[in-house]
Amino acid sequence: MITLSLAEIAGIVGGQPHDIPDPAVTVTGPVVIDSREVAPGSLFAAFAGERVDGHDYAQRAVEAGAAAVLAARPVGVPAIVVDDVVGALGALARAAVERLGTTVVALTGSAGKTSTKDLIAQLLQRHGPTVWTPGSLNNEIGLPLTALSATAETEHLVLEMGARGIGHIRYLTELTPPRVGLVLNVGSAHLGEFGSREAIAQAKGEMVEGLPEDGCAVLNADDPLVRAMASRTKARVLLFGEAPEADVRGEKVRMTPDGRPAFELHTPTGCSDVTMRLYGEHHVSNALAAAAVAHELGMSVTEIAEALSEAGTLSRWRMEVTERGDGVTVVNDAYNANPESMRAALRALAAMGQARGADGGRTWAVLGQMAELGDASLAEHDAVGRLAVRLNVSKLVAVGGREASWLQLGAYNEGSWGEESVHVSDAQAAVDLLRSELRPGDVVLVKASRSVGLEKVAQALLENSTEGEVAGR
Repeated sequence: MITLSLAEIAGIVGGQPHDIPDPAVTVTGPVVIDSREVAPGSLFAAFAGERVDGHDYAQRAVEAGAAAVLAARPVGVPAIVVDDVVGALGALARAAVERLGTTVVALTGSAGKTSTKDLIAQLLQRHGPTVWTPGSLNNEIGLPLTALSATAETEHLVLEMGARGIGHIRYLTELTPPRVGLVLNVGSAHLGEFGSREAIAQAKGEMVEGLPEDGCAVLNADDPLVRAMASRTKARVLLFGEAPEADVRGEKVRMTPDGRPAFELHTPTGCSDVTMRLYGEHHVSNALAAAAVAHELGMSVTEIAEALSEAGTLSRWRMEVTERGDGVTVVNDAYNANPESMRAALRALAAMGQARGADGGRTWAVLGQMAELGDASLAEHDAVGRLAVRLNVSKLVAVGGREASWLQLGAYNEGSWGEESVHVSDAQAAVDLLRSELRPGDVVLVKASRSVGLEKVAQALLENSTEGEVAGR
């Protein structure tokens, strides 16, 4: 972050210095919330969580080199005490971004946020120093921490923004006001919390409401609810998608024999061919969104196409494709799941299976609960089970409790009987089944909501095996 004295920080966050011998001492290191990540000159923000209270680690943080602690109470070491540590962290991030003057790109959507953020980061890195959200740290704590990691040299700050209610994205955009605001889609993620897709659209559209007149709202021309957000912004609108009227458009979309998307990229400055390293047709929309942002920030269509063709995954457990030494391919997409991303992953699995032809192995879908779907949960899990059958997935392994049984029920009702689908109790049971039945050439997709922890299945399948290269890295 930019260098600030403890006195300046106290003024920005409205805090009271405690046990600070010299208010002129400067914070020159990162702002962290884990005492194990403290570096000399850090500011340690202490949060009281459900299981761990960061205030208990204040002394350890200072001993490790922290200049001070941002805390909700005195902690016996140099500290700036505030009423609300989350709010103070946000205020500090807002002040830092204002002083830096970097170009802020913010994005949201029901599905594909992290993958698209990673693509944007890889494109913009070619034009200048870029800082982006690590993983999915897209809330009121993760976003300020990312913003505070930018430096005076940072030209682009790419921030993923999530929402669990109306007003959440508005709050985040007030902390780090974007010049470019991207909305990917409106789907079913968090439907149980919002109640309807229209309510989700209302929340996601907060992204474009605060954009300045000289800013740019990048909107999905293929999603009617997103496209309608054009009326909610005073910024210029740039449309992306496969629709004919999209400003940044994908044409001649196709899949390579091994299941990777290829298309012709059209921008207002020309067109160029793209063949991606990532797997799954759903990455076409993500790539077009990233291309629209890059075009807005001055990249040529040739540069964009080249960067998209070379881009890989930066965040773990998102369509990580690894081939074992025995020829079994493991697709670890276990970071999270919603109906849209689950369907996309299943289609990618089917494409990978088809690429292997009649002599190839079987396709396995190891699936678990999609959380936070509310009253739609039964229907959505049933639909995913049915889709697995329609795509001719060889084996469905539904892992977990009630929701997993709904997955298998959908497959059963679609015509998957006998050994084509099975319901197991937990991740270990799935691992035991797979270890006993997998054979060379098989492709295994592992996917569920983060709370299920199905990444353990993928990790177990790759332990003690001679792994090939992780594709898309």
